[in-house]
This record gives sequence, C-alpha cells and structure tokens, in this order.
Amino acid sequence: MPRKPESMMPSPDYQSLIDPATWGFIHMTEAAYPPDTAQMTIADQRSVYNAMCRSFHAGHPPDVTASDMWIAGVPCRRYLSDKADPTPSVLYFHGGGFVVGGLDSHDDVCAELCSATRLTVVAVDYRLCPEHPHPSAYDDCLAVAQATKGPILLAGDSAGGGLAASVAHALRGPRLLGQVLIYPGLGGRGTSYRRHAHAPMLTALDVDFYAQIRGAKADDPTANALAAEDFTGLPPTLALAAECDPLADDATLYADRIRAAGGQAIAITEPGLVHGYLRARHTVPRARASFERITSTLSAMAKGHWPIGDAP
Repeated sequence: MPRKPESMMPSPDYQSLIDPATWGFIHMTEAAYPPDTAQMTIADQRSVYNAMCRSFHAGHPPDVTASDMWIAGVPCRRYLSDKADPTPSVLYFHGGGFVVGGLDSHDDVCAELCSATRLTVVAVDYRLCPEHPHPSAYDDCLAVAQATKGPILLAGDSAGGGLAASVAHALRGPRLLGQVLIYPGLGGRGTSYRRHAHAPMLTALDVDFYAQIRGAKADDPTANALAAEDFTGLPPTLALAAECDPLADDATLYADRIRAAGGQAIAITEPGLVHGYLRARHTVPRARASFERITSTLSAMAKGHWPIGDAP
C-alpha cells in the first residue's frame, strides 16, 4: 500500500457538511463496497464493485436502446434515443480508479445521459490495470475518439474524467465540441488532497493506491492532464468537483489553466457531495441537481452554446 501523505490536515466536520440524504447514499454504498476494498485482491475488488453497481442500477429510460459493438478494436456500448438526431456523439469514459468498472458499471448513467440530452452516447470499455498499465486505457479512449465520425463531446467521472481531459489535449480542434469532467482525477495535489484526506467514499490513500497501480509518471500529461504545458485550443469545459473529495481542487486548477490560455472553462464545486455521487442522482437532491447540470451543459455544447454564462 502507498505511504500516508505528509502534512495531513484534520478532517472537516462531515456531519455538518454532508446532508442526511447523502449520508444515506454513503451508508448504502459502503454496505456493498466497504472502505477497505483497496486491500482486497483485484479480482475481489472487481466482484464487489460490480455487485455494488448492480444494486444501484436504475434501468434504462423507455426511449433508449443500447447495442454493443467494437470501435477501433475497443469494446463499446452505443445508446440511442428514439427522440433524437444521432449526432453529435458523447463519448463516456467510466470511473473506477483504472482498476474496476466497465460497460455495465455505468450503464444506467449513460442511458439517462442519452435520454436527457437526446444525443448518442458511446461508453468505452477501456483496458484496466494492473493487467494493462498506462497508457493502455488512454490509448483505447483516444483510439475510439479518433475513429468516431463527426462532432464529439467528451465526458467521464473520476478516472474517466482524467481520461477525457487527456484525450481532449491530444485531439483539440473544431470537431471536439466540449467536455464535461465529473469529479475528475487530473494529477493535482492541491489543498483538498490534504484537507479531505479521510473523506467518505474516497481517501487520499485510495488516490495514491490507484495512481501507484496505474504505473504512470506524475509528469506525463497523457496520464495527468494538469502536467501538460500547453492548454490552448481546448474545448469549452465544465469541471465538476464534489466538495468532500481529495480530488476536489483538480477541477478548479484545470479550469483555471484553460482560462489562462484563453479558453472557456468553469469549475463548480458541488456543496456537501462526495466522490461517486452520480449514483445518488435519484436519491439525493444535490446530486440530482448536479446531474441536471451535466445533461443541460452537454445539450448546450452540442449546439455550440456556452451554457453557463461567462466564466469568472
């Protein structure tokens, strides 16, 4: 296991920061996916994670159909709404620390994104660590993005948010209409990494464990987008953070870099929310509001609009 980060700050008062509905979500999650899962074997981590995802699965909206396919040699799942024009496509990269997750773990999230935005959503089943260390996941996501015809948007949560940002840095250009990053891990080590080192749902030790098992260098921008030197030409970006998350500062740091380079970006820290809150979108009002922000932003970006107002 990775060593304990230095200069730990006292944990915030999570009992007051986190509302009862979110605590209910945390307890439901931990009942299925205990906090010490990082100490399990990889096979056991995946088994427990998959079971937890099934327990939260909300099904598909009636207007959405899904089909599995291969794109650029990578297994993917395409979601189509019968109410929509099939373009542009949203490419979705799932979270899971580069170790767990796949087409089923975020299946209902992608189906609801499709229904709410009326856009095609393509979920990417990139290769996982430790069997396939960096840059395997990045290579898979970039290959799918390059092979997808027409305009695209990028979206992803946690590890998938980091993949989306790194792919955006590689692509750039008019075909990339925007990106929405949901509590992304971008390689920052800001104040939140220490302040929320012991946060519910994700700790700094967890972040270190997944970074170590990935096998990427900290200064590699294909692994950690904040390590990049050039932030020009990036698409309009919404970066969402959960307040009670060691990764929270990554979203703000990334948006700041894009704006400093002349681009459009905004970071929003969702108050009182925790890492993984996408699964709370049906039970926690704060998470539901954030999910609506995600879908409305993707819809606006697909039309070439900047929906949030002028970035500060």
